[in-house]
Amino acid sequence: MTRRSHLEIVADILMVALNGANKTRIIYRANLNFLRFHTYFSKLSDNGLIAREDSSDGRVVYRTTDKGRRFLNIINSAEEIISS
Repeated sequence: MTRRSHLEIVADILMVALNGANKTRIIYRANLNFLRFHTYFSKLSDNGLIAREDSSDGRVVYRTTDKGRRFLNIINSAEEIISS
């Protein structure tokens, strides 16, 4: 078993949040613990790659921004080039 790279973890978080997700869903689907999630989340949020949205029913949802989608496409393209 190998460890995921920083970019792989970022890509996992952004993928989960593409259609909006709460913290718990992101943590479980991206296979992170709460401490690691908060470390990555603050960096993603500070750089405008993920944003917090308050839904009409009072829940907090985190969604990948347009900038985050572009970054995710770049990561995926780079992985395709490397694995070819």
